[in-house]
Amino acid sequence: MRHDLILLDLDGTLMDSAAGIISSIRHTYVTLGVPAPPDDDLRRFVGPPITESFLAHGFTPETLPEAMRVYRADFAARGMHDNRVFDGIEETLTALVAAGATLAVATSKPEVYARELTAEFGLDPYLAGTYGATLDEHSRASKAAVISYALLELEETTFAERGLPPLERIVMVGDRSHDVDGARLNGLACVGVAWGYADEGELAAHGASTVVETPHELADLLLG
Repeated sequence: MRHDLILLDLDGTLMDSAAGIISSIRHTYVTLGVPAPPDDDLRRFVGPPITESFLAHGFTPETLPEAMRVYRADFAARGMHDNRVFDGIEETLTALVAAGATLAVATSKPEVYARELTAEFGLDPYLAGTYGATLDEHSRASKAAVISYALLELEETTFAERGLPPLERIVMVGDRSHDVDGARLNGLACVGVAWGYADEGELAAHGASTVVETPHELADLLLG
């Protein structure tokens, strides 16, 4: 089925951001004197809300605010820019836009950082909007909340005159289980991408409608 509105995850879907995120996470553990998790666990920090990962690996609700302060300071100054757009993504976005699809980013990354990245790495011309989490970790933190917010914003802007497409013609595209879960809570299907940071079988186990191996395959699927 052809999709008219495509919500795209950022980290692990459009951009290879793992090196910068993991570097800033390591910096946080070293700075605060907390033992860092093994490398395999650190890689799993990429994608879900950082707060959830910190709480699962050594920090408490009491120490979390300081961890987030240290992480964000280092990430904004250094880690955020250690990034790249995955090969084949720009060609895929070009094909989707040329076919008339509306594209928007929906990410668990704080929106202020996400907007800076889509501008810095040349993605803005393809997008109707970039929507992300709030910095307070409370009012809009989960992927489900970000997707809901993105749909409301798009309904009031890009789709103000014609209304949002039916839910079956809207899709989320992401690389982690929280993308699939967040889409489902909003009544949407989610296409998983295999070039991101999910463990083997993670996307299928959470109910991704399909998992594609390459950006070219993604374009073919969404325009089919």
